[in-house]
Amino acid sequence: MLERSAEQERAKLAGLTGAEYEAQWRRWREASAAAQAAITAHAEAAGANRYELEQAVKKAVRHTDEDPAE
Repeated sequence: MLERSAEQERAKLAGLTGAEYEAQWRRWREASAAAQAAITAHAEAAGANRYELEQAVKKAVRHTDEDPAE
């Protein structure tokens, strides 16, 4: 869910400029940081490879729906 939220915030960057872009960029970075922290914590708790877990999460989110940025 956090990765999906980050992707939705990233998609909102399209067409923005100036202060609106900067504000949305910060929202996207915050959502992305939350997703990354959750992935790291889960990988550590499960003894899983963090990179492989991140890729699986991204694949699941991005292939469930079409890319919201398009």
